[in-house]
Amino acid sequence: MPLNPNNPLNRHQETIRVTYQETDGQRRVHHANYLNYFERGRVEMLRAAGVSYKSFEDAGKMLVVTQMNVRYTAAAEFDDLLTLTVETTEIRKVRIRHRYQIHRGDELIVDADSTIACVDETGKPSKLPKAFLEHE
Repeated sequence: MPLNPNNPLNRHQETIRVTYQETDGQRRVHHANYLNYFERGRVEMLRAAGVSYKSFEDAGKMLVVTQMNVRYTAAAEFDDLLTLTVETTEIRKVRIRHRYQIHRGDELIVDADSTIACVDETGKPSKLPKAFLEHE
């Protein structure tokens, strides 16, 4: 069953301005910084749904990246204005899959997907909180 795009845990969009510190010697965003953008998007998606990642960790649960696939089609540069879209594509008992797209205007410059696992304080798989599992 497709996920409800109106549920804030399923889709989030935000604008990012590329700062100088995120660029390399050619004034282009260093490839690793896109991963930071993705994490920022995931955390802000939780916040938009009324879930604090800090309270999530305080409850003894963590969301860890177990897989990340990134396809770069163009480079963002210093001072570019980017649009990051994060979509939840699958939710299972202990796992969430996301898709990320970064656009500069109408141009898709990065397309990625990740698998995130929920673990407890010992690093063992742990069931996602009810709020995640009631995503429809």
